[in-house]
Amino acid sequence: KMMNIPGEELKGVYTANEFLTRINLMRADLKDYNTPVTVGNYVRVIGAGNTAMDAARVARRMGARHVSIVYRRTEKECPARLEELEHAKEEGIEFMTLHNPIEFIGNAQGRVTHMVLQEMELGAPDASGRRSPVEKPGCTVTVEVDEVIISVGVSPNPLIPHSVEGLQISKWGTILVNDETMQTDIPMIFAGGDIVRGGATVILAMGDGRKAAAAMDKWIKSNK
Repeated sequence: KMMNIPGEELKGVYTANEFLTRINLMRADLKDYNTPVTVGNYVRVIGAGNTAMDAARVARRMGARHVSIVYRRTEKECPARLEELEHAKEEGIEFMTLHNPIEFIGNAQGRVTHMVLQEMELGAPDASGRRSPVEKPGCTVTVEVDEVIISVGVSPNPLIPHSVEGLQISKWGTILVNDETMQTDIPMIFAGGDIVRGGATVILAMGDGRKAAAAMDKWIKSNK
């Protein structure tokens, strides 16, 4: 469990999807709308993917004076694209690498005020070849926060993979497909996007859709 949130869920803690959706689609950047988001002075974004960079830059543009990316590995291992990292730095986003959140602390009103971070170091590579972060025993730091935005990736909804008999899935819960056709082990079912790749980009998902559509058309015509 990455985070220990004492008591009830604290105010001021958002997922990146919620934060970006409320601002971009629900106009939470405007005070006279029903779902305002107040970013305060210290915003910490947990994670270092493309979505984390988007959230950090939006928070900065909304007036947060100090916005930092909190990531348990080094900048070299950040999953975000290089240009995303460079653009974030250009906008003044700070990077707190080799730190992992272990606790949120709130005030009497139930709003987050501080976050305890465990200092990390890189150990041996994991199954993917990336060096695994390991804790530095007894080394923690407590930082001030007004808002926390969590962007640590998404996992596939297990409903479809586990409700379709015979559908092959990976150990991560993603659907296994033919990379060329996006066809599953069940010939009439095709899949693509995050349910196959895990958390990826919209562009890759759109590419999967085009590839799957062409393969579907070919398969339907050959099975008439």
